Amino acid sequence: MAETGRIRVAKDKAELVKSLTSAEGGTGPFQTFADVIVFAAALGVKHKKRIPLGEISKREPAPIRLEVFAVSGYDILIKLIALTETQDIIILSPHEEEYEKQRNGIFEEYANGGLELLVSELRGAIDYTDRIAMYLKYEKTNNGEEDEEFNLTKFLS
Repeated sequence: MAETGRIRVAKDKAELVKSLTSAEGGTGPFQTFADVIVFAAALGVKHKKRIPLGEISKREPAPIRLEVFAVSGYDILIKLIALTETQDIIILSPHEEEYEKQRNGIFEEYANGGLELLVSELRGAIDYTDRIAMYLKYEKTNNGEEDEEFNLTKFLS
């Protein structure tokens, strides 16, 4: 079950999350771990890919405080994903720790699903920023072709 007040990352995705940030001299397209997790969660929701976390990363990235998400306004996305998933407004209750855990768990699982998609899409990429930009461009121009599996090889020379 999700940890109260923190968003966790699966241990097997921790290196990917770190490599996607520009923190500490990195060259990734995102500034913070929270930015990566939110992008991955949105990707997971779009593709209806929700995967339980399994073993949790204890450091780098350690579980991220909800305040980090709230400062950027990402807490709204966490709540919207939970509301959409459960179709029950009670999930938004700010006074029940159990609902917060449930919201966080749903968000974490969608983020893990999105990270799983990124693992396969970024395999072999040297520059993650370019590869993600190509992926987003493809998604934008081909949003009606949901049946076709996405394949980046058509963009490579």
